[in-house]
Amino acid sequence: MIHPCHSPAPDAAAELDADAIRDIALQAGADDVGLVSLDDPALDDQRIDILAAFPFARTLISFVVRMNRENIRSAARSAANLEFHHSGDDCDDIARRIALALQARGVRAAYPSMGFPMEASRWPEKMWVISHKPVAVAAGLGRMGINRNVIHPKFGNFLLLGTVAVEIDLEACAKPLDFNPCFECKLCVAACPTGAIAPDGHFDFSACYTHNYREFMGGFSDWTESVVEAKSARAYRAKVSDPETVSMWQSLAFGPNYKAGYCMAVCPAGSDVIGAYQADKRRYLQEVVDPLQKKVETVYVSTGSDAEAYVPRRFPQKQLKQVDGAPFRPPTIESFLSGLRLVFQRGKSTGLDAVYHFVFTGAERRSATIAIANRQLRVAEGLVGASRLTVTADSETWLRFLHKETSLIWALLRGKIRLRGDPRLLLAFGRCFRG
Repeated sequence: MIHPCHSPAPDAAAELDADAIRDIALQAGADDVGLVSLDDPALDDQRIDILAAFPFARTLISFVVRMNRENIRSAARSAANLEFHHSGDDCDDIARRIALALQARGVRAAYPSMGFPMEASRWPEKMWVISHKPVAVAAGLGRMGINRNVIHPKFGNFLLLGTVAVEIDLEACAKPLDFNPCFECKLCVAACPTGAIAPDGHFDFSACYTHNYREFMGGFSDWTESVVEAKSARAYRAKVSDPETVSMWQSLAFGPNYKAGYCMAVCPAGSDVIGAYQADKRRYLQEVVDPLQKKVETVYVSTGSDAEAYVPRRFPQKQLKQVDGAPFRPPTIESFLSGLRLVFQRGKSTGLDAVYHFVFTGAERRSATIAIANRQLRVAEGLVGASRLTVTADSETWLRFLHKETSLIWALLRGKIRLRGDPRLLLAFGRCFRG
């Protein structure tokens, strides 16, 4: 691969081998370090975005910052969020120190944010510059667990990740771990308040996002619209409780606060972590898992979602609140198609076996096949095979329909959306997707 960049000074490149860069990162405060070439095939789906931000990048320094486990495990979310935010600040500071140390040696280096918010103008599409998790896995720092966290062989999942892009080619880069520290104990499944993690490994992104990230992007938008739509203080309080208002203020003043993160809190993986679990599993469950399961709290779910049915069945002591916390408002047909997997509700799709053809006309011309069967979703480019329902829609009208800015009946009457097949299948399709 040819990179559009200037080469570092020859003496700098000669002095900075893999060991020297690891030492720089460790001295900057990192708890573990891995290096991966940007040409690594594991980063094929990341490379374009990384080069768009850092066109000089040749190697990525991935590093780990350990967190205080007991804060994360606490049922007091203020304690957990305090640790998340302080560790996040440490992560960004360490990345900056690494970049400055390399700059002082004549090597170009840059780093993105550890977490949210990032490139907010891209919302609701990819907002981040570098996806730290796949980089860390490629750099040998861990493997993805069933809880969708990177699990380090020693520190477990009690860590945050940082990445620094540098303008050096290295020969001795790390290799991915040859084992997964996640031993699928399923404690993350048991502790998740929304059922986002299924025993078979299925992950319901929208369930996790709607609750845990309630005071981040989508939830904040929903709260803002509640303020705008309220005709009086009483009307606002009827929809948003005083504690919820104070919690939103806290997130605005201190930093966005996570509502759960229990999948991380209960994970016993990692050689530094697993001892207490192996020594006395019953005590571990009583001290770590039970307080989170039994906590009386509000759990946010999208109306009509799988989580809405799961919470009262699994956690009757928790208060359910239906919200439009992560409204599915794609700005383009491309984002509509790519985002379907994130909001797919496989429970709601039970019994549905249908192939849909979508033909979009107008400003954004596109065709796609969407198949739903056996509680699984498949999206393919173009019109593949026979369909039970064909939807032909003006692209702008379809997006306005998704945004709830126009009605389906209006669009059908004016021919902006046309159906060929059983129209009831469109209603069944809609039930399978909730933001």
